[in-house]
Amino acid sequence: MVRAGDVIENPRSGERMEFIKTAEDTGGALLQLVLTVKPGGAVAAPHIHPRQEERFQVRSGTLRLRTNGEERLLRPGQEGVVPAGSPHVWWNEGADELEALVEFRPALRFEDVISTIFALARDGKTDNKGVPNLLQIAVMLRKYPSEIYLARPPIAVQKLLFAAIAWVGPLVGYHADYPYRPAAAKAGAKAAAGTAVTESLGG
Repeated sequence: MVRAGDVIENPRSGERMEFIKTAEDTGGALLQLVLTVKPGGAVAAPHIHPRQEERFQVRSGTLRLRTNGEERLLRPGQEGVVPAGSPHVWWNEGADELEALVEFRPALRFEDVISTIFALARDGKTDNKGVPNLLQIAVMLRKYPSEIYLARPPIAVQKLLFAAIAWVGPLVGYHADYPYRPAAAKAGAKAAAGTAVTESLGG
Protein backbone atom coordinates (compact mmCIF):
# COMPACT_ATOMS: atom_id res chain seq x y z
CA MET A 1 0.00 0.00 0.00
CA VAL A 2 1.29 3.45 -0.93
CA ARG A 3 1.53 5.97 1.89
CA ALA A 4 2.13 9.70 2.10
CA GLY A 5 5.85 10.37 1.74
CA ASP A 6 6.50 7.34 -0.48
CA VAL A 7 8.49 7.97 -3.67
CA ILE A 8 8.32 5.89 -6.85
CA GLU A 9 10.24 6.23 -10.11
CA ASN A 10 9.68 5.04 -13.66
CA PRO A 11 12.98 4.63 -15.55
CA ARG A 12 11.17 4.18 -18.87
CA SER A 13 9.12 7.37 -18.81
CA GLY A 14 11.47 9.55 -16.75
CA GLU A 15 8.80 10.15 -14.08
CA ARG A 16 9.25 10.42 -10.34
CA MET A 17 6.29 10.72 -7.94
CA GLU A 18 6.19 11.65 -4.27
CA PHE A 19 2.81 10.98 -2.68
CA ILE A 20 1.53 13.86 -0.56
CA LYS A 21 -2.03 12.70 0.24
CA THR A 22 -3.42 9.25 -0.47
CA ALA A 23 -6.90 7.80 -0.60
CA GLU A 24 -6.49 6.66 2.99
CA ASP A 25 -5.55 10.17 4.13
CA THR A 26 -8.52 11.84 2.44
CA GLY A 27 -11.29 9.28 2.84
CA GLY A 28 -11.07 8.54 -0.88
CA ALA A 29 -11.68 12.14 -1.94
CA LEU A 30 -8.22 13.08 -3.21
CA LEU A 31 -4.92 11.63 -4.39
CA GLN A 32 -2.21 14.32 -4.41
CA LEU A 33 1.39 13.92 -5.53
CA VAL A 34 4.42 15.85 -6.71
CA LEU A 35 5.41 14.80 -10.21
CA THR A 36 8.97 15.32 -11.45
CA VAL A 37 9.80 14.52 -15.08
CA LYS A 38 13.19 14.47 -16.78
CA PRO A 39 13.68 16.38 -20.07
CA GLY A 40 12.11 14.30 -22.81
CA GLY A 41 10.02 12.36 -20.30
CA ALA A 42 6.34 11.65 -20.86
CA VAL A 43 3.42 9.64 -19.58
CA ALA A 44 3.57 6.14 -21.07
CA ALA A 45 0.55 6.41 -23.40
CA PRO A 46 -2.56 8.49 -24.16
CA HIS A 47 -5.21 7.36 -21.69
CA ILE A 48 -8.54 8.02 -20.01
CA HIS A 49 -9.62 8.17 -16.36
CA PRO A 50 -13.33 7.30 -16.64
CA ARG A 51 -14.34 8.63 -13.22
CA GLN A 52 -11.50 10.93 -12.17
CA GLU A 53 -10.63 14.56 -12.76
CA GLU A 54 -6.87 15.13 -13.08
CA ARG A 55 -5.37 18.53 -12.29
CA PHE A 56 -1.82 19.76 -13.00
CA GLN A 57 -0.27 22.78 -11.26
CA VAL A 58 3.15 23.46 -12.78
CA ARG A 59 5.83 24.56 -10.33
CA SER A 60 8.86 24.59 -12.64
CA GLY A 61 9.65 23.64 -16.22
CA THR A 62 7.06 23.33 -18.98
CA LEU A 63 4.34 20.75 -19.49
CA ARG A 64 2.60 20.11 -22.80
CA LEU A 65 -0.90 18.77 -22.18
CA ARG A 66 -3.16 17.42 -24.93
CA THR A 67 -6.78 16.87 -23.90
CA ASN A 68 -9.48 15.81 -26.35
CA GLY A 69 -7.13 16.71 -29.18
CA GLU A 70 -6.45 20.26 -27.93
CA GLU A 71 -2.97 21.22 -26.71
CA ARG A 72 -1.86 23.65 -24.02
CA LEU A 73 1.62 24.62 -22.89
CA LEU A 74 1.70 25.06 -19.12
CA ARG A 75 4.44 27.11 -17.47
CA PRO A 76 5.18 27.75 -13.77
CA GLY A 77 2.10 29.04 -11.98
CA GLN A 78 -0.30 27.73 -14.62
CA GLU A 79 -2.85 24.97 -14.21
CA GLY A 80 -4.42 22.41 -16.50
CA VAL A 81 -7.52 20.31 -15.77
CA VAL A 82 -8.48 17.05 -17.45
CA PRO A 83 -12.18 16.26 -16.93
CA ALA A 84 -13.18 12.69 -16.16
CA GLY A 85 -13.58 10.62 -19.30
CA SER A 86 -11.30 12.82 -21.44
CA PRO A 87 -8.54 11.23 -23.55
CA HIS A 88 -5.26 12.94 -22.70
CA VAL A 89 -1.49 12.71 -22.83
CA TRP A 90 1.28 14.96 -21.52
CA TRP A 91 5.05 15.36 -21.74
CA ASN A 92 7.94 17.53 -20.58
CA GLU A 93 8.23 20.10 -23.35
CA GLY A 94 11.38 21.83 -22.11
CA ALA A 95 15.09 21.22 -21.69
CA ASP A 96 14.82 21.41 -17.89
CA GLU A 97 13.26 19.11 -15.34
CA LEU A 98 9.50 19.52 -14.93
CA GLU A 99 7.85 19.65 -11.52
CA ALA A 100 4.09 19.77 -11.00
CA LEU A 101 1.57 19.18 -8.25
CA VAL A 102 -0.93 16.64 -9.57
CA GLU A 103 -4.32 15.86 -8.05
CA PHE A 104 -6.89 13.17 -8.81
CA ARG A 105 -10.49 13.52 -7.64
CA PRO A 106 -11.79 11.15 -6.39
CA ALA A 107 -8.72 9.12 -5.47
CA LEU A 108 -10.31 5.73 -6.22
CA ARG A 109 -7.50 3.13 -6.30
CA PHE A 110 -5.28 4.93 -8.78
CA GLU A 111 -2.28 4.97 -6.44
CA ASP A 112 -2.22 1.15 -6.63
CA VAL A 113 -2.45 1.22 -10.43
CA ILE A 114 0.36 3.72 -10.91
CA SER A 115 2.69 2.07 -8.40
CA THR A 116 2.18 -1.26 -10.19
CA ILE A 117 2.96 0.30 -13.59
CA PHE A 118 6.09 1.97 -12.21
CA ALA A 119 7.23 -1.28 -10.58
CA LEU A 120 6.76 -3.20 -13.83
CA ALA A 121 8.76 -0.57 -15.72
CA ARG A 122 11.51 -0.62 -13.11
CA ASP A 123 11.82 -4.40 -13.46
CA GLY A 124 11.88 -4.34 -17.27
CA LYS A 125 8.36 -5.73 -17.71
CA THR A 126 7.05 -2.97 -20.03
CA ASP A 127 7.97 -1.63 -23.44
CA ASN A 128 10.42 1.26 -23.85
CA LYS A 129 7.70 3.83 -23.10
CA GLY A 130 6.55 2.06 -19.95
CA VAL A 131 3.41 0.36 -21.32
CA PRO A 132 2.74 -3.19 -19.99
CA ASN A 133 1.81 -5.94 -22.43
CA LEU A 134 -1.80 -6.74 -23.28
CA LEU A 135 -2.15 -9.62 -20.83
CA GLN A 136 -0.87 -7.48 -17.97
CA ILE A 137 -3.23 -4.65 -18.93
CA ALA A 138 -6.16 -7.07 -19.17
CA VAL A 139 -5.54 -8.44 -15.67
CA MET A 140 -5.21 -4.94 -14.23
CA LEU A 141 -8.38 -3.63 -15.88
CA ARG A 142 -10.38 -6.53 -14.52
CA LYS A 143 -9.51 -5.38 -10.99
CA TYR A 144 -9.43 -1.61 -11.67
CA PRO A 145 -12.21 -0.88 -14.20
CA SER A 146 -12.85 2.67 -12.93
CA GLU A 147 -9.28 3.97 -12.88
CA ILE A 148 -7.73 3.94 -16.36
CA TYR A 149 -8.09 2.84 -19.98
CA LEU A 150 -6.07 3.44 -23.10
CA ALA A 151 -7.30 6.34 -25.25
CA ARG A 152 -7.90 3.92 -28.14
CA PRO A 153 -9.85 1.86 -29.09
CA PRO A 154 -13.16 2.95 -27.47
CA ILE A 155 -13.58 1.84 -23.87
CA ALA A 156 -16.45 -0.52 -24.79
CA VAL A 157 -14.17 -2.31 -27.25
CA GLN A 158 -11.37 -2.51 -24.69
CA LYS A 159 -13.71 -4.01 -22.12
CA LEU A 160 -14.71 -6.76 -24.55
CA LEU A 161 -11.16 -7.40 -25.71
CA PHE A 162 -9.55 -7.48 -22.28
CA ALA A 163 -12.38 -9.48 -20.70
CA ALA A 164 -11.81 -12.14 -23.35
CA ILE A 165 -8.15 -12.60 -22.44
CA ALA A 166 -7.92 -11.55 -18.76
CA TRP A 167 -8.53 -15.09 -17.51
CA VAL A 168 -5.34 -16.25 -19.22
CA GLY A 169 -3.12 -13.81 -17.28
CA PRO A 170 -3.09 -15.52 -13.86
CA LEU A 171 -2.50 -18.89 -15.52
CA VAL A 172 0.82 -17.64 -16.91
CA GLY A 173 1.90 -15.59 -13.90
CA TYR A 174 0.33 -12.15 -14.39
CA HIS A 175 -1.27 -10.34 -11.44
CA ALA A 176 -3.16 -7.07 -11.13
CA ASP A 177 -0.81 -5.81 -8.43
CA TYR A 178 2.96 -5.82 -8.67
CA PRO A 179 4.62 -4.44 -5.53
CA TYR A 180 6.96 -1.47 -5.83
CA ARG A 181 8.04 -1.32 -2.18
CA PRO A 182 8.71 2.42 -2.41
CA ALA A 183 11.30 4.20 -0.32
CA ALA A 184 9.93 6.94 1.91
CA ALA A 185 11.14 10.45 1.17
CA LYS A 186 13.70 11.17 3.91
CA ALA A 187 15.33 14.37 2.73
CA GLY A 188 13.51 16.47 5.32
CA ALA A 189 14.33 14.04 8.12
CA LYS A 190 17.99 13.96 7.12
CA ALA A 191 18.16 17.75 7.00
CA ALA A 192 16.56 18.00 10.45
CA ALA A 193 18.99 15.40 11.80
CA GLY A 194 21.92 17.31 10.35
CA THR A 195 20.73 20.52 11.99
CA ALA A 196 20.37 18.76 15.33
CA VAL A 197 23.88 17.36 15.11
CA THR A 198 25.30 20.78 14.22
CA GLU A 199 23.50 22.41 17.13
CA SER A 200 24.68 19.71 19.55
CA LEU A 201 28.26 20.40 18.46
CA GLY A 202 27.80 24.09 19.00
CA GLY A 203 27.77 24.91 15.24
